Amino acid sequence: MPEPHAVIDHIVVTASDLDTGVAFVRERLGIEPGPGGAHPAMGTHNRLLRCGPDCYLEVIAVNPQAVHPAQPRWFGLDQREPDSAPSLSAWVVRSTDIHTQAAASAEPLGPVTPMQRGHLDWLITIPASGVAPLDGLAPALIEWQTPERPVLNMPDHGLALEALHIYHPQPQRLLTLAASLNLHAPLSVFPSTPDRPAGLRALIRTPQGLCELG
Repeated sequence: MPEPHAVIDHIVVTASDLDTGVAFVRERLGIEPGPGGAHPAMGTHNRLLRCGPDCYLEVIAVNPQAVHPAQPRWFGLDQREPDSAPSLSAWVVRSTDIHTQAAASAEPLGPVTPMQRGHLDWLITIPASGVAPLDGLAPALIEWQTPERPVLNMPDHGLALEALHIYHPQPQRLLTLAASLNLHAPLSVFPSTPDRPAGLRALIRTPQGLCELG
C-alpha cells in the first residue's frame, strides 16, 4: 500500500465580509472568484477560484445569515477584527489518508471532522480553538469524500499557484511538520523578520504575469 502523502488542495483568503474578500482577490489577480456556497456547521460562506490543475483559492467570511456555530469558526475567523483587511490567512493540504496523517503530524492539527456544503462531503482537521498551530500558519488536512474534487469543475482562467512561502519565528517547526505529513508541494519556509513578519505569501501565475498574495 502506498505511503500516505499530501499536496496543497487550496489556499484561503479570510475577510470581514465576502464582497470585500472578493474585491481584494480581483484587485491582486485581475480575476474575480466564482461561485461557492455556505457551510451551515461553521456559519461561513465562500467564493472559489481555480489556481491550476489541482489547486484553488478560497475566499471565506462569516455568513451574516447563518446561525452562530456550536464551536469556534475555522481559519481563525472569530479572532478577526471587524474592520481588518482581507488577507491570505490559511492553507489546506489534501491527504490520501487523513486519519493516519493527522496522527503522524508533528503538530496537533485538531480532530478530523466531517463537513458538507451542498452535494460536497469531506473530512477536515479543525482545532478546538478554530486557530491552527504555529500562530495559525500550520495547514489544515482535508480528504474529499465525493467522487470528483470541486476544483475539477471550476473554470480555468489561466492561473497557477507557483509557490507558497511561509514566514515564521520557528521555521524548523514548520519544516518538521511538512515532513511529517509527507508533503509534496512548492513550499518554502523562512524565518520571520521585522521587515517580513509571520505570515503567508503566495506567488500566482496569471495571464498578466506573476502576482503576489500575502
